[in-house]
Amino acid sequence: MSKHNSLKASSSVGGKRSVLKRFERVKLMKERGQWKQGRSPIGLPKTKHEG
Repeated sequence: MSKHNSLKASSSVGGKRSVLKRFERVKLMKERGQWKQGRSPIGLPKTKHEG
């Protein structure tokens, strides 16, 4: 018996993510100078990842 196609590892897994996690967005905003100290990390604006 062979594995079903949906259970096989595909090359798309581990590909480029289009969504950043919250800590990644805070870090990116700090690098760009858009982060204000004491700001709540909840409700952050969407940010585009460069690269």
